[in-house]
Amino acid sequence: MINKIEGLLNDFENGKLTRRQVAVSLAAVAAGALVSPLSLAQDAGPQSFPAISLNHVTLRVPDIQKTSRFYQEFFQMPLRQHSPTVHILGVGKSFFGLEQGNSNEPGSLSHYDFGITHFNADQIRAALRKRKLEFQDEHSTESFKFHDPDGFEVQVNGPDYVGHVS
Repeated sequence: MINKIEGLLNDFENGKLTRRQVAVSLAAVAAGALVSPLSLAQDAGPQSFPAISLNHVTLRVPDIQKTSRFYQEFFQMPLRQHSPTVHILGVGKSFFGLEQGNSNEPGSLSHYDFGITHFNADQIRAALRKRKLEFQDEHSTESFKFHDPDGFEVQVNGPDYVGHVS
């Protein structure tokens, strides 16, 4: 774990990571440290799919133009892709997504996305079926979404996924 933290700090010092990316990465490392090897052995089952990056987080917002402008100006996130209902803003090698929501409702989490080592959509879908979890898109080989046991929408794909607007 010390090596991972030192690597993160070196990347930050060399300008490869932003302060926010370091904070999110440290939180992920700390959360992983809280999981005991015994619980991993019991929960992982015969197949597990190592997440190696938090690829992106997407928010559903009441005014996509206003929110996008704020993140572009305040955090200097460049607009990489956009449509009338989706904006993808750059955050280093990852991105921050915005989706147009209902203008009468407050913003909310749409989904978060993990980059998976050696991503294989069919293997992951088979493992989700065994856990009786529902997923979207039976055929995509690049990326798909599912709901975790608590109902959060999770997207999975390879670590180099750059998103798509619709």
